[in-house]
Amino acid sequence: MDLSNLDFLKQQDMPSGALYMVATPIGNMGDITLRALHILNSVDGIACEDTRHSGPLLQYFGIHKKCLALHEHNEITGAQTIIERLSQNERWAYISDAGTPGISDPGARLVNAVQKAGFRIIPVPGASAISTAISASGTVMLPSEGRFQFLGFWPNKAKERDVFIQELQTSSKTTIFFESPHHIQATLALLGKQLEPDRQIVVGRELTKKFEQLVSLKAADIAQWLKEAESLRGEFIILVAGRQANGSEAPEHASLLLWANALSPYLASKEIAAVLAQVLGMSKKEAYQVALAAKEQNPEK
Repeated sequence: MDLSNLDFLKQQDMPSGALYMVATPIGNMGDITLRALHILNSVDGIACEDTRHSGPLLQYFGIHKKCLALHEHNEITGAQTIIERLSQNERWAYISDAGTPGISDPGARLVNAVQKAGFRIIPVPGASAISTAISASGTVMLPSEGRFQFLGFWPNKAKERDVFIQELQTSSKTTIFFESPHHIQATLALLGKQLEPDRQIVVGRELTKKFEQLVSLKAADIAQWLKEAESLRGEFIILVAGRQANGSEAPEHASLLLWANALSPYLASKEIAAVLAQVLGMSKKEAYQVALAAKEQNPEK
């Protein structure tokens, strides 16, 4: 595709000696942006999370550039190679396997190293599973009035999972996370048991792809939905509505409970109260009430 006559692509300069963080489609090739194509066609080289994965994308759009593999296992050494190229006044782009680099993908260490070396970072926005899911989630975002927290991938270790669930249970913000098809059934089943029956959940599968699915349901309905689900294959993103505070609760109570619940398995109520009072500057009396509330929610701990 000839982009040379599209003047709007020249609204922002393309300085040399800069790294361009370029978002790529999360599944549907049609979601590549014209600016992303312009940048990828104009740079001197492209660093890829996986050159084998990105190769077909670049070939599809007729982009032929030297490519460098830069992933989580070589991000630091790969960053030094990029810095050397930038010092020679070259332009380089970075693309992850899908979506926006740095969101549960490599990229953060690369950006940090390049910035510390004194070179410019230029973001080129585009597809993201998070914003895609939010745009079609409806009621799951209403309780938190648009506020959300993204927690990456659902953890596999038991202790980390316990803290993760406590965040889901107590946060007033919508919580968003990724899950693999290998664990999605167990994860959703656990949510169905741990969350209040009326808590709203959105399950997104294979977003932007042929078998895309977006399902809105309550925690109480998860077990039945799992029995009837036609397929649990593909990439999943889960959105869990925030906890609605009781009328008698202070607005910040849910956030305080998050702290107390994280400490509850390891400390007694008085010890939790002491930590909250010292770290958050609360009164000892208020901190102790929060600690007792956490113990009531988790009596076995």
